[in-house]
Amino acid sequence: MKISGQTVLITGGTSGIGLALAKMFVESGNRVIVVGRDPRKLETVEASHELISTVQCDLGRQDELEKLLLIVQRDYPNVTVLINNAGLQHNYYLTETSLPYQRIENEIDVNFTAVVKLSTMLLPLLSTKAEAAIVNVSSGLAFAPKENAAVYCATKAAVHNFTTVLRYQLEKTSIKVFELIPPLVETAMTAGRGAGKITPETVAGEFKAAWLKDRVEVNVGKIKLMRVMLRWVPGFITNKLRYST
Repeated sequence: MKISGQTVLITGGTSGIGLALAKMFVESGNRVIVVGRDPRKLETVEASHELISTVQCDLGRQDELEKLLLIVQRDYPNVTVLINNAGLQHNYYLTETSLPYQRIENEIDVNFTAVVKLSTMLLPLLSTKAEAAIVNVSSGLAFAPKENAAVYCATKAAVHNFTTVLRYQLEKTSIKVFELIPPLVETAMTAGRGAGKITPETVAGEFKAAWLKDRVEVNVGKIKLMRVMLRWVPGFITNKLRYST
């Protein structure tokens, strides 16, 4: 696909992987619309470049998703790329008696339900374009989950399977469906967790290389080796990641 001249809508684009992708697309000559919840962060991102616009939206709420769709249709009808990047990860055990169920619901809504809804809601708009794309960000934990993040790992596995099936359904259309599969990345969400993290900029760079080659499944960094090893020594990999932080 072309790396310039696109209009890109990115959820969760005020920090981490989303912000790195926003910067990469802007630097490559694209207009970018960043969607996020924090108005102060959105203001900072919008002020950073004239090609970046922002929209405030809580992706876990249906009414706000519908409002976002109306804004896109009215103000950004030229959107050609949707990047579903927003995500939450809470580490906990389901046996915890004080566990707030709202946390579980919110994690599912943001990580998976919003991906399905927003992709579906924007299909009519994207299908009018000669070239368009949907990019869903999953995780290596979709393939080898860790013990203390049951809901997060389940939602990322769901994103992986949804993305695969969406690709099947759209293969005869002008819409390409990409899956970006990062390893542990240095972000606010992973602060204090694990070692050997890569930077969000590294993720964006590998994604750009894959985009230029139309490689729709983008295994970043250690994920390439991990998925090969899952075929040959699955027990070793699953046990290693089970106890990761």
